[in-house]
Amino acid sequence: MILSDDLQARWWKLEEKLINHFGKKPDLESILFLIGIQEVRGAGHRFTKEQKQDLMHVAVCTILIPSGYYEHEGWDEEGWPHFKQIKELVPMELIEQENFMKDHVLFYFSQQDF
Repeated sequence: MILSDDLQARWWKLEEKLINHFGKKPDLESILFLIGIQEVRGAGHRFTKEQKQDLMHVAVCTILIPSGYYEHEGWDEEGWPHFKQIKELVPMELIEQENFMKDHVLFYFSQQDF
């Protein structure tokens, strides 16, 4: 599967905005990390290695909510969100998975008015 021109153009536009904001080009993992931080309202905090992995999980769950893969269950006592998986992701080739995630990241940012 080849990245569609529309998806590629929208992705480049998001990268450009993030470069202007942070001063360097982020990869998909960095963007997911940023979404995780946004969702736990953790800007400025120092995270352990395990918490950084948890932030990535929070981001993935969050961006897949609109497509019905997860639902938000609530918050724990430390302020971390918890999710329930609603449906299974279908197996995808690596490039398909990356495009799937990019499309969901773009939708997330469009909902955040970024």
